[in-house]
Amino acid sequence: MSDDDAGATRRFDPKRLFESRFAGHGTTLGIAYHDHGDDWAELALPYAEKLIGDTSTGTIASGPILALMDMATSVAVWLKLGMFKPHATLDLRIDYLRPARPGQTVIGRGECYRITRSVAFVRGQAHDGDPEDPVANVAATFMAAEGYR
Repeated sequence: MSDDDAGATRRFDPKRLFESRFAGHGTTLGIAYHDHGDDWAELALPYAEKLIGDTSTGTIASGPILALMDMATSVAVWLKLGMFKPHATLDLRIDYLRPARPGQTVIGRGECYRITRSVAFVRGQAHDGDPEDPVANVAATFMAAEGYR
């Protein structure tokens, strides 16, 4: 990444994006900013009754976790680019390793490790307090209609 690209990275601020409480399904689910770096983002999905998929166990449904990971991996791309650029999810593979613990916030982390002319590649994981004991692993690709470069 050139010095110009490094400067651009500071222009996209995911914390500010999430503090603006933009409308959409992420806001409805309660997804919030947690942390970020130059090419990674962490978002939080606080436990809420409306997210429960199995009332007998209190386990969060898989859909909100999928939405969390789609957003975390998207934000990771924008951080690596240094700007917001509309793109579409081409593929998002999620491997659920175990249910999230009832009552716990789920943290979703996405890391963008490569961007080509038109495709961004991201990996990540979701956990509920211990990154060494993940709830799910994810691999995603995104495509910008007008290209990333």
